[in-house]
Amino acid sequence: MPLPANGAPWPPPQLAKLYRDIRIDDAWYSGDHDKLTRVYRDNELRKDGRRRLWSRDRDVHQGKRDTRLHIPLAGDIATASADLLFAEPPTFTVAAPRTQDRLDEVAEADGIANTLLEAAEVASALGGVYLRITWDRELAARPLLTVVHADAAVPEWRWGRLATVTFWHELASDSATVWRHLERHSPGRIEHALYQGTADNLGVRVPLTEHPEVATLADSLGPEGDSIETDIDRLTAAYIPNIRPSRRHRGSPFGRSDYAAPLYDLFDALDTTWSSWIRDLRLARARLLVPDGYLRDHGPGRGASFDDDREIWQLLNIPPTEAGGITLSQFAIRVAEHAQTAEAVTRQAVLSAGYSAQTFGLGDQSTAVTATEVKARERRSMTTRGKKGRYWSPEVADMLHVLLMLDRALFTPGLTVERPRIEFAPVVSDDPLSTAQTLALLTQAEAVSTETKVRALHPDWDETAVHEETDRILAETGQAVPDPMQAGQLL
Repeated sequence: MPLPANGAPWPPPQLAKLYRDIRIDDAWYSGDHDKLTRVYRDNELRKDGRRRLWSRDRDVHQGKRDTRLHIPLAGDIATASADLLFAEPPTFTVAAPRTQDRLDEVAEADGIANTLLEAAEVASALGGVYLRITWDRELAARPLLTVVHADAAVPEWRWGRLATVTFWHELASDSATVWRHLERHSPGRIEHALYQGTADNLGVRVPLTEHPEVATLADSLGPEGDSIETDIDRLTAAYIPNIRPSRRHRGSPFGRSDYAAPLYDLFDALDTTWSSWIRDLRLARARLLVPDGYLRDHGPGRGASFDDDREIWQLLNIPPTEAGGITLSQFAIRVAEHAQTAEAVTRQAVLSAGYSAQTFGLGDQSTAVTATEVKARERRSMTTRGKKGRYWSPEVADMLHVLLMLDRALFTPGLTVERPRIEFAPVVSDDPLSTAQTLALLTQAEAVSTETKVRALHPDWDETAVHEETDRILAETGQAVPDPMQAGQLL
């Protein structure tokens, strides 16, 4: 499919339902009160007849402070998902030493670990994310790995795989005109186009030089004036689903958000609980009910006031009734009820998202535990991490492969290109005591070699260090002596 024709509706109608779901996920992820209110004022989202906390119109609160409280659990879930995958940077390895050095240089200079961390958080919230390889010679002498959000792309699939994709974003404008830059990636080619249209229509395609934000791209286009040839036969973009299948779009290649539909209700219930709790705090502020005679008159039209710091009172002309004194009014705060409800809702939301309660600090955190106990408590989170990692590993490896191919074509001639191997860092490191006990039992069972024990104790060591340490241990323990049965061969 080529770039869209003039006058095409935008965003494309076939993605309307997907974009609508992403809009809801984005509202919860952002935690913005205005976004949440706009989303739930949409008539299509209120057909179920539910009275959600965030479906109340803002005009109800005109002249009053909005007392609704939002708890950013959705954002916390997305952050936890990204941390489980990329809080510790993964390692990228290739066989060729020179290529490894160049890959390490690009990964460090470009901050690829941080890019993946950002992408993983966005994917958790929106159901998926795109990685894109691009370059700018004036900015950096290397290809760049960038992130594109799922609601800024129009993908084309073949057998469930990304065949081509068109990225788009709106440019700055000082009028009602909407300027859109479209960037279509296909194997071996990247096309650029600028459209001048309206909020729901792509409008007319115009030269890139018509808008200053993309005018510089015109100089890099090929002879045809609308595309860049990459000189490689690979797609310079990849789609990474958060996790599949998509329950709302069964059979589609899109991933699903960690906030899949049931969590919307739980997020709303959590906000309702905390809003009620804070309302109890406001209502429980001590208030004094005093007779009119206790008020000091400030004159006609100036009202009256009560001085609660005053210690001596003059004689007041009030009837001697039982209700004539000062009354303290203070309501109870239902702390336990609200706390238990909030924790139960949070726990269920976390479990429904695929994580252990302990990942979010729900549980006994007062005692020290071993790495084995941590893994047991967070088994659900580790399982989810493993599933997500299997979606990330091949796509990240493909993108780094493309990055090296472009690097050879544009910046580093003669570079040996190969597909990197991705290894995720462990989330929980084994404590030395647990590792020592395990190795001792394996040694006693004669089921492990000295080299394997050294590798288990020092997983970060390279081959040379492992072999040198193994030789030292064998020499010190006397295991390095020649086999007596082979002594005749030494003569």
